[in-house]
Amino acid sequence: MPGVTLAERARLSWLLARRSLRTLTNRINANPLMRWRDFARKPDRLVISPQDLRTADATRASEIYAGRFAFAGKVVICDGRSPFEMTPPSEDWAEALLGFGWLRHLRAAESSITRANARALVDEWIALQGSWHPLAWRPDILSRRVVSWLCQAPLILHDVDIQFYRRFLRSLTRQVRFLRNSYADTREGLPRLQAAIALTYAALSMAGQIKHLRGVTRRLVDELENQILPDGGHVSRNPGALVEILIDLLPLKQAFTARNLPPPPAMINAIERMMPMLRFFRHGDGNFALFNGMGPTQADLLATILAYDDARGAPLANAPHSGFQRAATKGLLLLMDTGKPPPLRLSQEAHAGALSLELSRDVHRIVVNCGLPAINRESWRQVARATAAHSTVTFGDVSSCRFLNTGSFRKVLGIPVIDGPGTVEVTREARDDVLVIRASHDGYARRFGVIHQRAIMLAASGTRLDGEDTFVPVSGKTLPPGSKDDFAIRFHLHPSVKANRLTDGHGVMLMLANREAWTFDAHEDMVELEESVFLAGPEGPRRTTQIVIYGNARSIPRVHWTFSTLSATQAAARRTKAEAAETAHKPDTDEPELPL
Repeated sequence: MPGVTLAERARLSWLLARRSLRTLTNRINANPLMRWRDFARKPDRLVISPQDLRTADATRASEIYAGRFAFAGKVVICDGRSPFEMTPPSEDWAEALLGFGWLRHLRAAESSITRANARALVDEWIALQGSWHPLAWRPDILSRRVVSWLCQAPLILHDVDIQFYRRFLRSLTRQVRFLRNSYADTREGLPRLQAAIALTYAALSMAGQIKHLRGVTRRLVDELENQILPDGGHVSRNPGALVEILIDLLPLKQAFTARNLPPPPAMINAIERMMPMLRFFRHGDGNFALFNGMGPTQADLLATILAYDDARGAPLANAPHSGFQRAATKGLLLLMDTGKPPPLRLSQEAHAGALSLELSRDVHRIVVNCGLPAINRESWRQVARATAAHSTVTFGDVSSCRFLNTGSFRKVLGIPVIDGPGTVEVTREARDDVLVIRASHDGYARRFGVIHQRAIMLAASGTRLDGEDTFVPVSGKTLPPGSKDDFAIRFHLHPSVKANRLTDGHGVMLMLANREAWTFDAHEDMVELEESVFLAGPEGPRRTTQIVIYGNARSIPRVHWTFSTLSATQAAARRTKAEAAETAHKPDTDEPELPL
């Protein structure tokens, strides 16, 4: 494979061998000859049904009853056929269908029709895919289905006959046993943690599984200790992972109490560490910063989780283990990525956003990263992972990380990060009237012989943010001869911000949604306004604007830039000019035409 070193190839080969063994193991575990014991004893009995904290929409129950299944931006109309017989329009759609999370919408409608519909759909799945299906029995999907069936058991089993009750529990027991046998082969990271959570749910909810509680609890504790970092972040460095974990852990804590058992101290400790990190990543409008695969913030889930936060502690300012910095003063908030990419085996969704930043004023976001959309993620994923989709520096027109994008490995391993910043240094200093954060990364050192340094100075008044990007040769006083030295410093603006380039070419006037005026000043350097795309909007991708400073590091080794508010007089004068320019150049549509 071109561009892959022998060491990287060896690591990839090891991961490929493990993945192949995992697939073989799963197929063996699913073989009917391995499941003969399922029929040798009575199926397990349900003793409790955990709570489902995910928001339900009763209006969707009528759509499902009519055979209209809308998931992940795709709609399938069954016309009397089972949805499990239909050809999925996308893998995301199939994952949502087979995870059975949509049962909660049927339960919200709470009628005899929806209960009968739920039973019929569960029975269809048992008949069509209950023995084996390559996607339905994938451990991450299986984990979601086990949790959904347990949480929605009151809906499914209300007034059922004994034959269906036994058939349902026999299938559930078989799925739990398969998940337990294939647990070690589940993909590392969030999928494996969710598998441990699902097994713990089952051990607490099913009478016949309680004997496995000690073992599965130990697995759960191990995964929490491995994945939840000391500062409360997740090892993937994706803020959204915290929401996914907590929305399952909080009902699990209640399930222990319902069985008169103490929850594992390690689980309680992990929950208490994660709660402040939820606040760490939130802007004033309640949305999460868009780092490492974060998409639109699920406000309903977040509000539900935060309602369980009794301590309501202030967010950290420095999250060194997760690799992020937060600085807030007088309504101005800065969030900055100062960490290394996750290990190769956990980096399938990691982004090349070293030293990227986001900036907001009260409830108005100003500078953002592009993020990921809620639907059709695969078509945008690699664009969104690139450094150019982040508010940071792109050097040599490439990303600060290298992704696996060729060869047979990609088909099995996805697109992990195979090389990126190995050293990220950060210091933080509070002075009388400013806060200074200095950080550097070596993601471009091997290819271009340069270290990117970024210094941020936040005024205590909350009216000014100064930054400086510096390009330091790895060795000697100059960059290696013949190496590329072109750079682009990008600041992606939130779609609500209106931007107009100033006549001197060195700055940009910014108007927030509340009509507050800011300026961006590049001082000695020229700026450009270019099209960008904001992917993480709740309504889907939207056209937006990015500020870009281009240059060559040999001639411009240091770039100073400033975001600052305007006085009332300055704002009024410049707003008139900006509105005239906006009217003259207003685009016809908010839909993005092309990727970045």
